[in-house]
Amino acid sequence: MRGLTKRYAGAEVVRGLDFEIRRGECYGIIGPNGAGKTTTIRLCLGLSRPDAGDMLLMGLPVPAQAARARMRVGVVTQFDSLDPDFTVRENLLVYGRYFGLSDQQARQRIPALLEFAALEGKADARMQELSGGMKRRLSLARALIHDPALIFLDEPTTGLDPQARHLIWERLKGLLAQGKSILLTTHFMDEAERLCERLLVLDHGRRLDEDSPQALLARHVEPRVVEVYGARVDDAQALAQPHAERVERSGDTLFAYAHDPSALLQALQPLGDGVRVLHRSANLEDVFLKLTGRQLRD
Repeated sequence: MRGLTKRYAGAEVVRGLDFEIRRGECYGIIGPNGAGKTTTIRLCLGLSRPDAGDMLLMGLPVPAQAARARMRVGVVTQFDSLDPDFTVRENLLVYGRYFGLSDQQARQRIPALLEFAALEGKADARMQELSGGMKRRLSLARALIHDPALIFLDEPTTGLDPQARHLIWERLKGLLAQGKSILLTTHFMDEAERLCERLLVLDHGRRLDEDSPQALLARHVEPRVVEVYGARVDDAQALAQPHAERVERSGDTLFAYAHDPSALLQALQPLGDGVRVLHRSANLEDVFLKLTGRQLRD
């Protein structure tokens, strides 16, 4: 993707984006609501036409040959598009036909896909019998019916409980080990940090930075964070300021960043039970909030 630009009603929602995805890589796009993540995916798949820029998907120009390129791509959308009138098996069979698979070919692949999605005992279940986690796993299995080389995942674990999220992470790591490539959008920073080799931080349709999670952490935030909250947080802010390299306030929580937090922690001790203190390592969420701000997005 080179110089990709998209406008709606005169407003640029994607602004000159450049990126590429390597074979066997999980490439992540993170950003607040309205940053342009889903629009970028639609452009990549040829579902929206760009106003400027050039794209190649599986070596083919998009949108000119998007339909042909999508035959080698799997897609899991942000919201489930499973057919409610079909069973689990029927959803897989019908989807396989879109990619030119015969019934025999699809049926041969279904047992392995059901095992992949931990749905072995649900082949004849209808959608209303499945939990939210089961539906998400089925959506992922369905996207793999034609053995794609590249998989687009738009917030694949939103709304899932921790057990379901960890199972999907395990399955995605298995796909990467097979040499498949993944483009992932997510609001879960721990998910991005665990899965992605490189991350694009996107806001207002433009690139803020791109690198490995570890490099982004090293470049943008101090390694140690002290979170402080409680009745005396105002006092904590005054005490922390001289000993932290950066201090941020969000509601009744104070975030103090430092390379060495020992002096900072000592300065907070006189507050006693008036505050609660959490000392932790910096994480990708700290990078995300520093680059995109703490303001609520709708």
